[in-house]
Amino acid sequence: MKANIQHYDAIVIGAGFSGLYMLHRLREDGLTARVFEAGEGVGGTWFWNRYPGARCDSESIYYNYTFSEELYKEWTWTSRYPEQPEILSYLNFVADKFNLRKDIQFNTRVQSAHYDPENNIWNIKLENNTNVTAKYFITGVGCLSAANVPDFKGIESFKGEWYHTGHWPRDKEVDLKGKRVGIIGTGSSGVQAIPVIAQQAGHLTVFQRTPQYSAPARNQPYDPAYIRNTKANFKEIKKQMRESTGGQPTEVPTQSALEVNHLERTKKYEEIWKNGGLGLFGAFTDLTLNEKANETVAGFIRSKISEIVHDSEVAKKLMPYYYYGTKRPIIDTNYYETYNRENVTLIDVKNDPIESITPAGLKTKDNVYELDVIIFATGYDGMTGPLMKIDIKGKDGVTLKEKWAGGAQTRTYLGIANAGFPNMFMITGPESPSVLSNMPVSIEQHVEWIANCIQFLRQKDIDVIEANIEAENAWSQHCREVAESTLFTKTESWYTGANIKGKPRGFQIYLGGVGAYRKKCDEIASSGYEGFVLTSTAVH
Repeated sequence: MKANIQHYDAIVIGAGFSGLYMLHRLREDGLTARVFEAGEGVGGTWFWNRYPGARCDSESIYYNYTFSEELYKEWTWTSRYPEQPEILSYLNFVADKFNLRKDIQFNTRVQSAHYDPENNIWNIKLENNTNVTAKYFITGVGCLSAANVPDFKGIESFKGEWYHTGHWPRDKEVDLKGKRVGIIGTGSSGVQAIPVIAQQAGHLTVFQRTPQYSAPARNQPYDPAYIRNTKANFKEIKKQMRESTGGQPTEVPTQSALEVNHLERTKKYEEIWKNGGLGLFGAFTDLTLNEKANETVAGFIRSKISEIVHDSEVAKKLMPYYYYGTKRPIIDTNYYETYNRENVTLIDVKNDPIESITPAGLKTKDNVYELDVIIFATGYDGMTGPLMKIDIKGKDGVTLKEKWAGGAQTRTYLGIANAGFPNMFMITGPESPSVLSNMPVSIEQHVEWIANCIQFLRQKDIDVIEANIEAENAWSQHCREVAESTLFTKTESWYTGANIKGKPRGFQIYLGGVGAYRKKCDEIASSGYEGFVLTSTAVH
């Protein structure tokens, strides 16, 4: 180890929800730690995603940390689904409360992290060509932080302005007033942005690749009495969130959609639609398991699109026919209603594909569109993408990218560790519940598990922890079996990597539920970390 290179007990990448709490725990446990963050401030996803209409799709009273009751009671959200600036303010509040910034290095990208087996350290190279080392290497890069800008022919020739929703300008106001705006993509970001942009633009042309099932958010300010009651029930809410399927204390369904008649089903769907939010996803036990059950909710949403959108041809274009819920469930504010505006045009690019970006706009197979601004709401290289952007090299010179490139299924142990990568931990990595859960709940569980694991290693004088290849294969097999028992694997989506050209297909999220996953992780820890190889290199 070179004397002039700074050494830490742990290095963490990313200063979003994951990195902030990980840093706090490491420091509380007496370790030296450093966080490296590419952005100018804390926030992670909520630092970068500043596009018009960006807001949370988990209810705010559940979308926060629960590790500190004091923190929970000090902060008050203004509405049910807060917008990006408010969430960013919350994370800055957390950073201030726990004095976290002094151990975060901003405007710093990690270029590579290579494991040195001889010294049992991670050599980390930063983009400014400085190096640091650490015993433990922890990634908190997020599941959706690698923006996917499609390689459209002619993009460099465009004379107007173009933006990706995931990299919206932070240093200037994007003026769309009166302009001809084109937006490509109608996933969650697009569905949030389109109604807001339509109110600003002279004309908005939406280039839709795949129609979406979306339900109204029904966002509203919180009643002070409701907030007081929520804070008073902190312990019970926290327990329910941690034991739940999706990380929110929602009512667990007990009936199949096929057990009740059409009138009862429709009544239930109508009540949920009126209340707003993601409730349709969990209305019945079998909506993501049974094709006929799924069609009951899919058909209900299509009927709503038909009711809301005045032009029957436009309504038809907006109707999806894949299994509901197998792409990211979306909630919106006036999304379908926006297509009733005279300044909004919907283009189905499956029937009229985009051929190129031109100096003056965009050319499809059959038409030319003159545009002043193009917005790419084209999503992300999810789950593995953010990790594979970093040159991470484990034992025997094998990179994480090489390990995950070979087959249709990314392999991890619990979504936390990788065989061949000692003393490396991932927060909400592939094959954990991650994005199909309320993220702060999953993040807290991972951070606490990792912190407790490191404490165990230190107490037992264990220098190296590494996932066992057999345990890793068994976990991946289990994840596949759970996924295959659902409808999720029957739809092409970013969940399966289908949105990235050349990416191996495979479902990369554990679908067994947050509560069941937590129980499994706790069992492994209490057994002395079954499935891991623990090694002490100290000479006694």
